[in-house]
Amino acid sequence: MNLVVQGTRVETRALKDLSALTSSDGIGRLGNNAFRLLHAQPHPDVLAYCEQHQLDHAFIPEDRRLTDFRLFVTDMDSTLINIECIDEIADMQGLKAEVAAITEAAMRGELDFRASLTRRVALLEGLAEDALGRVFNERLRLNPGAEKLIAGLKQAGITTVLVSGGFTYFTDRLQKQLGFDYAVANELEIRNGKLTGRVKGDIIDGEAKRHTLRMVRQHHGFKQDSVVAAGDGANDLPMLGEAGIGIAYHAKPVVREKATHALNHSGLDGILHLLG
Repeated sequence: MNLVVQGTRVETRALKDLSALTSSDGIGRLGNNAFRLLHAQPHPDVLAYCEQHQLDHAFIPEDRRLTDFRLFVTDMDSTLINIECIDEIADMQGLKAEVAAITEAAMRGELDFRASLTRRVALLEGLAEDALGRVFNERLRLNPGAEKLIAGLKQAGITTVLVSGGFTYFTDRLQKQLGFDYAVANELEIRNGKLTGRVKGDIIDGEAKRHTLRMVRQHHGFKQDSVVAAGDGANDLPMLGEAGIGIAYHAKPVVREKATHALNHSGLDGILHLLG
């Protein structure tokens, strides 16, 4: 196995300590603040050491290559981007605190996602449609490493899917901006330039995310172990479980516990380092 170590800053001392702990044969650089410890042996102290030094780590098969993977599926809110869009839309109504509390509980898995989304969207009734544009232009930012991640996946010929319990207003624009092959999300109902407080069609929840991943995989004839999924909340767990590799990105504890790998400090481009 190789041990991939990455973070916002990786000290030389830390690499030497981890190399000694794991009896590594050498250290290779993967990128800025990302390294591979060659032929590393698992050690019970690695986890505590990395947590203490705010480092992400993952034991990776030595023969794993990026070209082994054919499909990448990612969540949007707080994964690909820095915000929960519905919270910021609610802020335009003066209701951010109330809506954000519901969002947080749903992401922790304490509330049913469908019920929580219906409840939150209802609070947006009467808001002018141009509030969505303000959120996109003024508040939405890509998380660090997003553009590098998608560019690297596309260069490797990997099909990319953006699937969100958020809204098509944002996924459609991000699909065009970053070049995702597919984008799926909820559609807000709008009449006479105002939000009605309802969602059109079926709600995209955790099960719908899983179904989207499976449908795209089967359509292209990809094997399950060639699929990578990334997310941060409880409603992402079904699709993470459906993938060969599920990555928790700056995620809630319930997601980190069940994911194949977790990135708590690195940018999104750190996903590339986990794939070979």
